[in-house]
Amino acid sequence: MAILFRPSFPIDHTHWIPVLKTVFAGQDFRIAPNIGNPADIHYIIGWRLSAGDRDGWPNLKAVLTLGAGVNQYTGHPEFPQNARLIRMLDPGLRQSMTEYVTGFVLRFHRQIDQYAVPGDIMDWNPPIPALAKDRTVGIMGIGDLGRACLDALKPFGFQLKGWSRTPKTYEGMRCFAGPKDLQAFLNNTDILVCLLPLTPETRGILNKDTLGQLPSGAYVINAGRGQHIVDHDLLTMLDKGHIAHAALDVFSKEPLPQDHVFHAHPRVIVTPHIAAISMPHTAGPVLKESIDLLESGKMPAGLVDMECGY
Repeated sequence: MAILFRPSFPIDHTHWIPVLKTVFAGQDFRIAPNIGNPADIHYIIGWRLSAGDRDGWPNLKAVLTLGAGVNQYTGHPEFPQNARLIRMLDPGLRQSMTEYVTGFVLRFHRQIDQYAVPGDIMDWNPPIPALAKDRTVGIMGIGDLGRACLDALKPFGFQLKGWSRTPKTYEGMRCFAGPKDLQAFLNNTDILVCLLPLTPETRGILNKDTLGQLPSGAYVINAGRGQHIVDHDLLTMLDKGHIAHAALDVFSKEPLPQDHVFHAHPRVIVTPHIAAISMPHTAGPVLKESIDLLESGKMPAGLVDMECGY
């Protein structure tokens, strides 16, 4: 059994390779392009597929991702035949997403951006700020990352809602599921957090119709995928004042072009896809555990349903 790591970015060589060499010490661990005999490879670790993958690995058991998103794999014509897909469930990634979402929820809740003006024109008699118990936060996508964010927000006392494709339960939160519940979920959601996987059903889900179902002055945080938002529709809602502010970490085209209007819009905060980053020192053991489970005939928690897309 050989394990192949296919680095994609220069940072992989200084961050991932030393950790993975340690994690898989004593095993047949190979680093592309030094593949050797493709028939030896049972597991591939990497960011994306390559041409020839569909038929190039006769004994491949699984592809293991380094990120939480798997849309670059699901439905891809080069996905290896008969292989499983295992998405990353890294505690470091979970922690970083929790920090990002909680930070922006609190920033919007306390309306910090309205004070980002020169001191001589600041309103020193502002309205009394709302308490968390009077603010509703809705999270779209209540999987591993969504639940972690809910756990972090719960102690503040926010009214919490969650929306998912299929029914779920979560203590202390109202759960909504499927298209029939989407409007009820959006109504009265003051701060909307999108952490959905990207599937044909979720592409463009935040558009003029759905954003219009949020209360006037709502906030939007998107750390799922850029294709969840229809850019023009969000800009229209921002310019109308229906959406007060948006924090966007993901975009339909990345890097986001420098001339994109999001960069200059006064009520859009752009971050460069850094909300949740897999940490080699915490993700490495997760990769090893997943492979060990597969070798013992068990399924790891990150097993992807290829039909559902996550």
